[in-house]
Amino acid sequence: MEYVTSPLPAAVLWDMDGTLVDTEPLWMGAEEALVLRHGGTWTDADSLALVGSDLLESAAYIRQRGDIPMTPPQIVAHLVGEVQKGIDAGITWQPGVYELLTELRALGVPQALVTMSYRGLAEAIVGRLPDGLFAAVVTGDEVTNGKPHPEPYLTAADALGADPAECVVIEDSPRGAAAGLAAGALVLSVPNAVAAVPEPGLVVIDSLAGVQAADLLALFDESRLDPV
Repeated sequence: MEYVTSPLPAAVLWDMDGTLVDTEPLWMGAEEALVLRHGGTWTDADSLALVGSDLLESAAYIRQRGDIPMTPPQIVAHLVGEVQKGIDAGITWQPGVYELLTELRALGVPQALVTMSYRGLAEAIVGRLPDGLFAAVVTGDEVTNGKPHPEPYLTAADALGADPAECVVIEDSPRGAAAGLAAGALVLSVPNAVAAVPEPGLVVIDSLAGVQAADLLALFDESRLDPV
């Protein structure tokens, strides 16, 4: 009997905040607390506007909204410290993430973590996972251009020796999805705080629960078959 093996991506490039772990509430809480402490106003719309953003760009926005007497790097350092406290208190993996990560490793599919969080936070998250899941980690403090620029995902694909067009990016935010598409990758969007709309090369699903490695490319095949 001949068995048909489903094709696999050349590599899978993962976002972190909101995709691997439910850390977006930590960022939102830290942003709001800082602005309110300085007498500014902050809304849910402000928080949502910053999801997936470069941290220095976010800090400039926060500084303006709260008239905060701190530089953007100082604001970033403060926010990172607050989020680190939250991570230290315990994190929640998003549904299906751990299972897919470990299956991809078992199948030999290279994986990279691509996040606008800084190296320290990324290492805190990766350190809670089994060794060897990520062959590369690209962080916001180590790229010139943050998401939605393609640089972070292009850097990750290059580090893995993979053609971006043969990679699947897994993201939760529109900015991150835009970065993946700009890099030429297929993007699987699993929205967390901000909704997403399917487009060519971008498939939206509710959760990674039950998603297996063999499903990753198949989801894009199915999207091309869906009636317009």
